[in-house]
Parts: sequence; C-alpha cells; structure tokens
Amino acid sequence: MILDRHPEGVLLIHGACPRGADAIAASYAARTSGYRTEAHPAGWSRYGRAAGYRRNAEMIALGADGCAAFIRGASPGSTHAVRLARAASIPVWLHTQP
Repeated sequence: MILDRHPEGVLLIHGACPRGADAIAASYAARTSGYRTEAHPAGWSRYGRAAGYRRNAEMIALGADGCAAFIRGASPGSTHAVRLARAASIPVWLHTQP
C-alpha cells in the first residue's frame, strides 16, 4: 500500500486484497477522518499470475510520499512492490515477520 499526502488529508492507495494489510489499512482509513482510499485490484482473470506484479507497478508509477509494506515470509508480491518503490526513490516503511 502507498500513502500519498494531499492538503485535504491522506490518500491510501492499496492493492484491494480482501485479507491482510490492505484490508486492515482500508478499514482503518474508512473510519478515520481525513483519509481517502483508492483501491487497485489485480486483474487476475486478465493477466493471470502476472496480475499482482502489474498492479504493483501501476500503483508505484502513481508516485507517493511513502510506501508501507508488511511482509510475512517470502511474500513475492510485497517484496516486488518494495523493490519498485525503492527504485522510484519512494521511502519505504518495511515491517517483516518470518
């Protein structure tokens, strides 16, 4: 998920995963004043296994003030998003769990 600050508040851009960090952050933002959310679901039926990586690249290309990443185990999708964010010089707040 990517946090993008605007004068009117915070825009939380997330991958629309129904469980885990995306769902928790979107739920928090929905009940917190000043937060807006923008979901970017992966097009699994259209792009197959590449859908998550394509979605990550699209979200990172939007630019952001920061990227909060929560990685459990090897999590290739989240790891990919972190790599793209760092390559785009977007600060990353990385939280890992073995």
